Amino acid sequence: MKILYAIQGTGNGHLARATEIVPILKSLADTDVLVSGTQADLKVPFDIDYCFSGLSFIVGQNGGVDILKTIQTIPILQFLRDIRSLPVKQYDLVISDFEPVSAWACWLQKKYCIGLSHQNAVLHPSAPKPAINDLLGKLILKKYAPANIQYGFNFKPFSPVIFPPVIRSAIRNAEATVKAHYTVYLPAYSNQQIQDVLSQIPDTEWQVFSKHSKHNYTAGNIHFQPVSLERFTESFLSCTGLICTAGFEGPAEAIFLGKKLCVIPMKGQYEQFCNAANLKSMGIKVLDHFTRSAPELIDWMQNSTVLQFSFPDMTDEILEEILLKHG
Repeated sequence: MKILYAIQGTGNGHLARATEIVPILKSLADTDVLVSGTQADLKVPFDIDYCFSGLSFIVGQNGGVDILKTIQTIPILQFLRDIRSLPVKQYDLVISDFEPVSAWACWLQKKYCIGLSHQNAVLHPSAPKPAINDLLGKLILKKYAPANIQYGFNFKPFSPVIFPPVIRSAIRNAEATVKAHYTVYLPAYSNQQIQDVLSQIPDTEWQVFSKHSKHNYTAGNIHFQPVSLERFTESFLSCTGLICTAGFEGPAEAIFLGKKLCVIPMKGQYEQFCNAANLKSMGIKVLDHFTRSAPELIDWMQNSTVLQFSFPDMTDEILEEILLKHG
């Protein structure tokens, strides 16, 4: 069996999950890997057979997506050429982790496509939804990477086609500790904005992983460094708590480890507002904004309760089941 596994490279979460999924797929079948997107910061420990610009959302520095830059940088003509030229018919199975080139290539060339992503869980009718009614956000989620059948990952598996999170081996097999520092990953805020807030809490060590840093530097009690999966994992495993966007993989790993967790959904990302609604219903601290959040952060640090779930390791079982059913 020959498989194409396509990964959304706009954010780091998809690639982090792929570090677990790709080796398993390669052990089960002849697997090629496709990555599209221009916003991820991680280096992956596997070969990439296809690399495309795709359709990337450009992260700004004011809490959300930079809509103007996103529109200006979308390579529509190249995207159309890529979906026409991608040879999806030579594969027995195409699995898309919310990746648009492979999904639309399958649609255009009438090839069956399996969707396997957290976004599919968000789209499920039983998934928690936020109070805001973002029609454009819903449309993007539905049409960005269409698939014939949709499997999803979520914090709570509420359907037979929704699975628990994929927890990286580096997290699942590690011994977590609790040191005094907090780990921070807020890619949609500038370093200066982060510094302005966290400097108001001076008696705490903050380890910030920033898309906007090319080198390490320290500002008072705040340590900035570029995004690195290895260094982030080291900081995260020993932190007291995590402050991050309302993505999926990071919060899921924090809940698995039993770390304090505070999330801030990115503006213009409907999926993150769905995640935030879900996490809030589970008792996780959700902030609507960051730039005025110092008092709320202090309250969270002093009074928050820790949530911990031992998500089962089902990745092998999930992939074997998909290949058996659809391969």
